[in-house]
Amino acid sequence: MTHLADSLGQSKPTVLVVDDTPENLQVMNGLLRGLYKVRLATSGGLALELALQTPQPDLILLDIMMPDLDGHEVCLRLKADPATQDIPVIFLTALNQEVDQKRGFLDGCVDYITKPFSPDIVLARVSTHVALKRASDLLSDHNRYLREEVERQTREVQKVQDVTILAMASLAETRDSETGMHLRRTQNYMKILAEHLHRHSPYASQLNKEMIELLYKSTPLHDIGKVGIPDHILLKPGKLTPEEFTVMKKHSELGSHIIAQAEGLLDVPSSFLRYAREIAHYHHENWDGSGYPEGLQGEAIPLSARLMAVADVYDALISKRFYKEAFSHEEATRFIESQVGRKFDPVIVEAFRQVADRFATIAATFKDNNSAPPLAALPPPAPSLSPSPGMADEGENSPAFC
Repeated sequence: MTHLADSLGQSKPTVLVVDDTPENLQVMNGLLRGLYKVRLATSGGLALELALQTPQPDLILLDIMMPDLDGHEVCLRLKADPATQDIPVIFLTALNQEVDQKRGFLDGCVDYITKPFSPDIVLARVSTHVALKRASDLLSDHNRYLREEVERQTREVQKVQDVTILAMASLAETRDSETGMHLRRTQNYMKILAEHLHRHSPYASQLNKEMIELLYKSTPLHDIGKVGIPDHILLKPGKLTPEEFTVMKKHSELGSHIIAQAEGLLDVPSSFLRYAREIAHYHHENWDGSGYPEGLQGEAIPLSARLMAVADVYDALISKRFYKEAFSHEEATRFIESQVGRKFDPVIVEAFRQVADRFATIAATFKDNNSAPPLAALPPPAPSLSPSPGMADEGENSPAFC
């Protein structure tokens, strides 16, 4: 905050005087040097160089009628350069017609001092514009400090929000065999898919940077509704009965209801909670209408949920659980591809094909700690799912697909 520090230290302001007539420079130097640090330039080119030197001038007194670069051109260049555009310029000129002054103001000058100079007028105008410049710098520095402070506090709030989201989501995760790494993986799968679709798909206009970030943040809440599912169903080491599966399917509506209650506590709509609610409610819908809870079909299913469907199923397949062994990346990929137009949006499956290697990298980066109980210590699992076109029919009632 250079200007603020200078103001508090009461350092002398710097005035740059530009005139191709040495006598005029001497007069101005003698008039100003007791009150200001004075720099002198005999040409427009030298003036542009001196304007960039530290400390920069607080004010420039600029002659108009000069060879090579005249005052108008120098002023235009100063105002075009972000490093000098805020330095006020007073024109020194014998031209006092209204049309001349109008041109000067259009160039960006703040005032005129006409020749021959009146010492009192020069001192008064210089003093006024230096004071305005210092006040402007002080205000600019204060605003910059406030912006930086707001950004810092916003980052802190976002960090707290992110941790809180993960903590809430973990309430559901800790009640079944999934781990916190599942949340990390699905977050990153979601982001990779959305970013690719933003660049290479018909959905590009629906996936701006802000939405992608909100999807990333809201993904961990996709199964928050599992907090309402009884343990004997949630933790069952095998295929669910039709009755149990009916209860398990309620987690999507429970999750949506939980998030909707949170939305109701806010005075203004929240895009983050809206996406979280969409994902929780609809991520088990299928492209062909065979999913739940509402049996939506095609693009009637929110895009956020269609993305989550691919991310969630892929992670369920490659993860080891007490009721199944982990599938390889290749097996999981074949299954996703086999369900194009059935479980999954064809456009999203094509995007998945393009970024499948990055899914494998994410899975390796956020790998589970293999803390699941050994299979030999548990009841016999249900028949393992095969990555074939009929796999969904065999395993829809498995917890892997709930």
